[in-house]
Amino acid sequence: MARNDRRRFGDRKDGRMIRSLPAFSRFIPYIMPTRNDALNYYEESMEVSEVDRCLRRLRVDGYKGLGMLHFMIAAYIRLVSMLPGLNRFVAGRRVFAANEITVVMVVKRALSTEATETTIKVHFEPTDTIFDVYRKLNEKIDEVKASDEHNNTEDVADALSHLPRLLLRLVIGLLRVLDYFGWLPESLTEASPFHGSLIITDLGSLRIGPVYHHIYNFGTLPIFLAFGAKHHVYELDRHGNMVDRKYVDCKLAMDERTVDGHYFAQAFQAWRYIFQHPEILEQPPTRIVEDIY
Repeated sequence: MARNDRRRFGDRKDGRMIRSLPAFSRFIPYIMPTRNDALNYYEESMEVSEVDRCLRRLRVDGYKGLGMLHFMIAAYIRLVSMLPGLNRFVAGRRVFAANEITVVMVVKRALSTEATETTIKVHFEPTDTIFDVYRKLNEKIDEVKASDEHNNTEDVADALSHLPRLLLRLVIGLLRVLDYFGWLPESLTEASPFHGSLIITDLGSLRIGPVYHHIYNFGTLPIFLAFGAKHHVYELDRHGNMVDRKYVDCKLAMDERTVDGHYFAQAFQAWRYIFQHPEILEQPPTRIVEDIY
């Protein structure tokens, strides 16, 4: 179907309502009105031997600090370019296709217990390669680490936290109503760490394994991805020889109201393929698939 960028009644500023869903898919958000009602959990240990070789080669070529976080985000973007249903969200008990690919993550200004942390939000295009991810993500992280001042997210949180408790509850209630109908100002959704396509945490940087992390009932985030540190596994190859392979454990929490299980299964199969052939992320996709209307 040809793309139609004209905003129609029922669309939101951050997404367009999908009107051609089967009746059961439109009905499900009324049975499971919150994301925590609809959480599915998935875990997989991904072999990263080829990914590790690819990243080492690119670091030698001058991409200093290029790591697993950049790869994970680039792989997600490539999946969305092929399977755009991964970038849907549920709001106001309706299913929407997000207008942008927006990745949210928490960043500490330094690796110490005393250092403050903040949330960053980075916008991507479905044509972005791992080099685009490297540039956009690093620019945002460097901007946060170089400044002691609050960003928009911290400014909003600081302003709200100074309100009396009763008033704060009323304000949060109002924000929920506005979000339900898609009436939140764009300045607030941009500052909100709860609005986006994917929230990701790199626990490998802390040298621990991943956790199952819930997704939030407020906002639009449909997927939380956590991944841990690389570890070695000694296995027999198909010829019976002992080989040393590297793995990264990944855990996801997903809103099952956006797409069905078969769709997620296709995504995981494509995800495994990208891990086996990481070089494909160095070039933009040859075709972008648009979500249904």
